[in-house]
Amino acid sequence: MGKAKKAPKFAVMKKLVSSKTLKKHKEDVLNPNKKNLTKEKLPRNLPTVSSALFFKYNTALGPPYRVIVDTNFINFSIQNKLDLEKGMMDCLYAKCTPCITDCVMAELEKLGQKYRVALRIAKDPRFDRLPCTHKGTYADDCIVERVTQHKCYIVATCDRDLKRRIRKIPGVPIMYITQHRYSIERLPEATIGGGMTHELYLLVFLIFTEIVV
Repeated sequence: MGKAKKAPKFAVMKKLVSSKTLKKHKEDVLNPNKKNLTKEKLPRNLPTVSSALFFKYNTALGPPYRVIVDTNFINFSIQNKLDLEKGMMDCLYAKCTPCITDCVMAELEKLGQKYRVALRIAKDPRFDRLPCTHKGTYADDCIVERVTQHKCYIVATCDRDLKRRIRKIPGVPIMYITQHRYSIERLPEATIGGGMTHELYLLVFLIFTEIVV
């Protein structure tokens, strides 16, 4: 007796695919709500919104302003002969505290003699040093991560790429240099020099009272 002929592989695969397709079609017909139930059970991954944000206002911002500076902002300030603290106060009409992260400080130290003046300014006791707990993070990434978590900072930078990234974070103003002076972007006029307006304070108070009651 001759050996039985083996079925071609493509025929076997076709049969398997056809059986699986029919089985799936049968399940969909018998239980049409199965897809919807599966979607409902999936966890919702929604980005958390900071409680400091109130419409376009950031209630965490107010004098004295805390301004995170990056490497090129210090360097451009030197080139334009601007004193950081005085220039910030002239821009915002309020007391300002320049802040510098460990990552920016490390970046200045690595740049060597060319940025020795910038490093000396960064070590000024008027600067508030922000410690970093992470390791091996790019200075821009460090700043973006910090202001995303904490909405109490203004970011001072002249770097286009960093400004583009900061603009995507709601409630974080940007300070930059234009025409040999500091300017501010995305800071509501009502918050400059004295915090929110009386009407906004009243509205926040009424909403807070309703939530508590």
